[in-house]
Amino acid sequence: MERRSFIAKAAAGAGAGLIAAPALAQAQPAITWRLASSFPKSLDTIFGASDIFTRRIAQLTGGKFTIRSFAAGEIVPGLQVMDAVQAGTVECGHSASYYYFGKDATFSFDCAVPFGLTSRQHTAWYDQGGGRELTRAFFKDYNILNFLGGNSGTQMGGWFRKEIKSVADLKGTKMRVAGFAGRVLERLGVVPQQLAGGDIYPALEKGTIDAAEWVGPYDDEKLGFFKVAPFYYAPGWWEASASFSFYVNLKDWEKLPKEYQAALEVATYEAHVGMQAEYDVKNPTALARLLKNGVKLRNYPKDVMDACYRMSTTVMEEEAARNAKFKKIYEPWKRFRQDQNQWASVAEATMQNYLIAAGRAGR
Repeated sequence: MERRSFIAKAAAGAGAGLIAAPALAQAQPAITWRLASSFPKSLDTIFGASDIFTRRIAQLTGGKFTIRSFAAGEIVPGLQVMDAVQAGTVECGHSASYYYFGKDATFSFDCAVPFGLTSRQHTAWYDQGGGRELTRAFFKDYNILNFLGGNSGTQMGGWFRKEIKSVADLKGTKMRVAGFAGRVLERLGVVPQQLAGGDIYPALEKGTIDAAEWVGPYDDEKLGFFKVAPFYYAPGWWEASASFSFYVNLKDWEKLPKEYQAALEVATYEAHVGMQAEYDVKNPTALARLLKNGVKLRNYPKDVMDACYRMSTTVMEEEAARNAKFKKIYEPWKRFRQDQNQWASVAEATMQNYLIAAGRAGR
């Protein structure tokens, strides 16, 4: 169903609840679900999206439809959330779809690909640009219905123990990075390493790795990377935005009353918007604190960005040539990105760049 249809029904249901809550409650069954998250509670902004989602579901259904959130590892490990939803071990989950890159690189379009869409563009693509239909057709093979579940915005490009001045400086660098970014950087001489969040700090401290990417200032500050890797790079070109997703088991979805389906859709969207807003508020102050602690903020040199862009295009074209499912999404997605960037260059990017320059000049 279309999102507007869901929202209209949910609004109507909520309005009816204000007038005749007892009658509505009696008319609907009591349903309890479990949600498995890929994230620990310490990542309060990301995990918090699950709290917003479950709280709003209960509010919109008069407490008749409740979902209990479980952090990573409480039911299944964080990287097995999709498998758990697919199998029906839990009715729903909250995850980042590029975690399942190893199963099929196509999953990445539901989250992030190198030099991809900004958070605003991704939401537009999913909601109005055909992304919902394309990704849901792909997820159907996994017995899952996917919904927008938050966005981090453009992420940072990682923490380095040494300064990166050219492409040559990347060679031999052992970096905690995975998915498409790992495949691209490996072609440029980086040695990708896959580590869980809790293992990154000691690996950097001991010199087992030379660099690591995580999310952005607010989350990175908590993990203390600035104490052992002083150079903080931007942008995270592999995540122009990172869109998180709520997964719902298809069979469980089909059993829900239509009013509960509508409430679920509305709740996911509210959680999606709320996460981005929270990061936009928290990241600037976190970055200011990091800079006060001596962090050396750097932008990737242009030759590094250019090399990564060219290699990213090569890697994605190669994937499209051998993976029909990937190509089915990649081709229309690529056209959408081109149109969006052309439009952004006309007004929004021009305005934003002027304001940034004016602010620096103290005008």
